[in-house]
Amino acid sequence: MAGPLDDTDLRILRVLQTRGRISNAELAEAAHLSASACHRRVARLEADGFIAGYVALLDHKKFRLPTTVFVEITLSGQSDEVLDTFETAVRRVPDVLECHLMAGSADYLLKVVAEDTEDFARIHRQYLTRLPHVTQMQSSFALRTVFSTTALPV
Repeated sequence: MAGPLDDTDLRILRVLQTRGRISNAELAEAAHLSASACHRRVARLEADGFIAGYVALLDHKKFRLPTTVFVEITLSGQSDEVLDTFETAVRRVPDVLECHLMAGSADYLLKVVAEDTEDFARIHRQYLTRLPHVTQMQSSFALRTVFSTTALPV
């Protein structure tokens, strides 16, 4: 089981969230540690699961996917079988970036990227309408992203 995080751990995590490709030497300097102590702490944070992985964040506009659509999905039921079947199928939709099981009026909220409204119509027709156990779907187009972050408030 992971131990508690101290201020130095949190400082390391804050830096890595915004500068994931920073060298260990630069990270050690930012965290006020020696390079070896910093390396040991990062290895522990990885082993304890505080750092889940490292990724490159791609600019969706460069890939001609500037349109973000949030899709609320209501299913025919809430049994484990219905939820599992839906979740397995939605994972296979390449344009869905996120899928959240919700409390409230919809069962799931999807974040979908598309080239434009015509492309979303294709995604809707080709994938979303074929998802199992869906009884209702409501799509909302984002007009503009005010801000977006992957950084947790640590």
